[in-house]
Amino acid sequence: MPTVTIIIERSKDAYWAYAEKLEGVSGVGDTITEAKKSVIESLELQKELGNIPNKNYSISFKFDTESLLKYYKGIFTNSAFEKLTGINQKQIQHYATGVKKPRARQAKKIEEALHSLGRELLTVKL
Repeated sequence: MPTVTIIIERSKDAYWAYAEKLEGVSGVGDTITEAKKSVIESLELQKELGNIPNKNYSISFKFDTESLLKYYKGIFTNSAFEKLTGINQKQIQHYATGVKKPRARQAKKIEEALHSLGRELLTVKL
């Protein structure tokens, strides 16, 4: 099953989602959930129109750092991100507001910390 990578970015007014390598597959929404739904509908429409192969696709979502930090702001504080990543809260705030862009190494550190937390949470039993 081919994988389609969907990039999610935050603009001034909304979240924008688009397929990395499939022209014409894009969506927008006030929330990430709405943008994801919109881009998947766009993918289905492009398949129906015959603009892309009518296959089942595995979807992978890729955030820019600013959008990811803004999206999870209500769940993780800058202090929590600092504990997870080891990156100073002030630097996290700069990334979240777009004042600074993280180098690839810093972005990877954030990604790996979130993946590690996810793996740990998957082992929790109540």
